[in-house]
Formats: sequence, C-alpha cells, structure tokens
Amino acid sequence: MGAQAQSPTPIRILVGAPAGGSTDTLARVLAQELSRLLGRRVIVENKPGAGGNIAAEAVAKAAPDGNTLLMSFTSHAINASLYSNLPFDPVRDFTPLTCVATSPSVLVAHPSLPARDVRELIELARAKPGRLNFAIGAIGSSLHLAGDAFKMQSGVYIVNIPYRGTAPAIQDVLAGQVELMFAAVGNAHTHIRAGKLRALGVTSAKRLPAFPEVPAINEVLPGYESSAWFGLFAPGRMDAALTSVLSDATRQAVAAPEVLRRFETEGYNPVGNAPEEFGRFVQAEITRWRRVVKFSGAKPE
Repeated sequence: MGAQAQSPTPIRILVGAPAGGSTDTLARVLAQELSRLLGRRVIVENKPGAGGNIAAEAVAKAAPDGNTLLMSFTSHAINASLYSNLPFDPVRDFTPLTCVATSPSVLVAHPSLPARDVRELIELARAKPGRLNFAIGAIGSSLHLAGDAFKMQSGVYIVNIPYRGTAPAIQDVLAGQVELMFAAVGNAHTHIRAGKLRALGVTSAKRLPAFPEVPAINEVLPGYESSAWFGLFAPGRMDAALTSVLSDATRQAVAAPEVLRRFETEGYNPVGNAPEEFGRFVQAEITRWRRVVKFSGAKPE
C-alpha cells in the first residue's frame, strides 16, 4: 500500500444517494477504516439523483488513478434496464473492487390484513385482483422490484402506490392506508416487534436470525430471493496492481471488528468478495433484473 500512502490527495468515495441513507452510512463506515488502512484521507461525497446515475457517471468518467471511487447499490444493475440511454456502461466503465454488504428486506402488512403469511396473501390477492396495494418508496428501487418479482412469480395483481421516499411509505402502511410493503429490515424491525406491522416473509434465501419465526418467501415461491447489495467500484480500465491494493484494503476494512459491529447493528450482512467474483455477480444481477423491469413496466421518475 506504499504508493497509496505517499499521496497527499484524498480518495473520494462518491455516493449516488442522500446523506443519512443506507449507502451513505456504509460508505462512511468504510471510509473511516480505509483511511486507517491506506494511511490516506478518504472522504465521502454525496451526489444523489437519477437513481444513482449522477454519481456513477462522474466515476465512469474519472481517471482510473484510485482517487475517485463509487459506493453503489442494487440500482447499478437495475438501471441498466430501467434507463434506455445511460451515459456509461455499467460493466465496461467500472472496475469492481468488492461487494461490501447485502441487506435482505421483509414483506410487511398492516395487522388488519386477514392474510397471516405469504401463502394466505397469495390466495387473498388471487381472490381480489387489484384490490390490494403495495407502498413503494421509489420507482425502480430494489424494494419496488422485490414486489414486482413477487407478483411476477406468484401470478397476482397487487397495485403499486409510489411515494417520495421510504419514510412516508411506511407511515401509510402503519396507518393502514396501504396494506403491504417490502421494507428494509432495519426500517421495519421496531414496528414488527411492537406489533404495528406483521411480517409475512423475508426476501433472503434463508430465514433471518433476527426473525427466526418468519419464513423465507422462497419457502412458498421456490427460487424467490431479493436482497439489496452495496458495492465499491473504481473507474474502468484500472491498473491490475492498483485494483488489487484497493480491493484488498476494502476487504480488510469490511472484516475489521468495528466495521462488523456497525454492520450488525444496522442489519447488514458483510461480504468482501474478490473483484472477479463481484464482477460476475454484477453481470448476473443485470440479467436477473432485466426480466423484472420489463414485467413491471417501470419508467424512471
């Protein structure tokens, strides 16, 4: 890491989401540990807008010198299909460093809904097509498409009610204005424990330790899985040696005890895989979400 340590230039991690959100929180936790490991100042800059594309474009056009990185999220793969004219290629114009963490979500319902689990929900939705509603915090988000993947696989018609953000969406579900929502575990945990929301199923491949009594949705819909992911990228065509330095440091940061503690507190599952593995994962995600985006008919806001 010597070449990195000698540079007085700070490393910028661009985040295509507002301060305080999941991606921003993870980036700041990571930046602090990377500063220690690399012996350089690592700062986070928020460039929200266009589903993360503004920050992504800035990194895609930056010099591949290791000074400008991107902390991105599931939308990096979704946007490849959601936007018809991206000003960058989501694979070719980026060097994958590592997947930092994943975050499963949970399908929640207002307690007044007569369905008590996923199987009963599917039966109810089939009996009353178009009568039930999903609250969604943002068009094209991973939580929006988790719902559309659920509808596509189960063959039900549930209406999407879009909101300007997760907070107002979950408030309307809590108030009983909308029956259903896919929510991040961290956002729903307290309400579930308080009995204000009913957890019908989790989107992870297996049940979560935090909710061992809540089935995975794929116990009813085999193959269903939808976890948000967060990953670190550099500009495309980065030198292999520099890629290795940055990836190794990031993976060490993800494994650091303080980082692991923060991730656990916030409800994230640490990953820290190799660049090649992360690159293959991103390509597979682009393919996977293409079918769901087409099914949903979603258009950028």
